Amino acid sequence: MKELNEVLSREKFDRYLLREEREHFLDALLREATLVEITERLHICRDPKDDKFLELATCGRAACIVSGDEHLLELSPFRGIPIMTPDVFLTSLLAAR
Repeated sequence: MKELNEVLSREKFDRYLLREEREHFLDALLREATLVEITERLHICRDPKDDKFLELATCGRAACIVSGDEHLLELSPFRGIPIMTPDVFLTSLLAAR
């Protein structure tokens, strides 16, 4: 949540949503989210800072990982978990309708 808050606070997102709207989204997400205990530490990704996302997805039994990070995308699928860009994810959601 801390990293998502930091990312969504970046000025480049100002053109999409007001800061207040992003804060409201984070509040709602935190209320609805299921917190996941990390029970397995991984050292897989070329960028070690990205291993936390693989740990979270694995321990939380995620259906997918949505990221634009090339270090993560090149691992797809990771333990059967697809890793996709936001564009591909949204396209797959719309196709499922």
